[in-house]
Amino acid sequence: MRADPSEYKLVSPGNLQGALSLLAAEPAQWLPIAGGTDVMVLYSAGKLPSRNVINIWNIPELRQIEVLPDCIRIGAACTYTSLRNHDIVGREFSLLATTASWTGGIANQNRGTLGGNIANASPAADSLPALLVYDADLTLISLRGERRVPYRTFHTGYKQTVLGADELILNISLPRRFSGYVSHARKVGARNAQAISKVCLAALGQISRGAIRDVRLAMGSVAPVPLRLHETEKVLTGKKIRPSLFDAARNSVLKEIQPIDDIRSTARYRSAVAGNLVAEFLEKLAAEGANA
Repeated sequence: MRADPSEYKLVSPGNLQGALSLLAAEPAQWLPIAGGTDVMVLYSAGKLPSRNVINIWNIPELRQIEVLPDCIRIGAACTYTSLRNHDIVGREFSLLATTASWTGGIANQNRGTLGGNIANASPAADSLPALLVYDADLTLISLRGERRVPYRTFHTGYKQTVLGADELILNISLPRRFSGYVSHARKVGARNAQAISKVCLAALGQISRGAIRDVRLAMGSVAPVPLRLHETEKVLTGKKIRPSLFDAARNSVLKEIQPIDDIRSTARYRSAVAGNLVAEFLEKLAAEGANA
């Protein structure tokens, strides 16, 4: 059953204060949308429960990318296209630029936003593992003020977050300290774009004196939330990359992930692929790490 437009109310405050005032006056009664790429799918299918919608697409504070000496701040309503085309994002945060190119097609990338991807909280979202390995922080804002939240703590369960009913994501901060790392991003799906990931990986690593000095691994579509593989990182850190390490890495990955059977894939397939993706990254790290 298709939605009836007359049953919905759309307001475009045009400024941040106006949007926050609406959210504060009637918490949980308003749904903020920017690009609307996920929301409109539900709306078209007649499955969008929210009847009051706030358009935050045209709010200037949410559309900026600010480059500071120690970090880059990405406004929550910045699109995937703006991430792909930004010089600093491409040079210093290539995982984010790459995963932005995987998200839907060009039309979706022109409208879809990083903040919307975060707030939508899908464990299969392509860009979210990159935020985990880059140690992203989120700034949440309401009429009560701003608060800084480490992205690693934002998701509390499947489609659940710490975002308050009167809050918006203002920006995403990434520290500028990952030069010299080998980066690796892989998506396994029915197609390279216009398809939801069966498994995706974002990884960073450094080699020092022949051993892994630092490694960062995060995956999507293998747990109820985007997952940082902390235990596997511990297994790998300080080790030389030898054949035995590949087996140890695969075994550790299997213990950390919680894949399910669904319409896109099976838990067994996801488990095998997850281990293979980490092994593939280790091969790349061994080949490139000494020269990074």
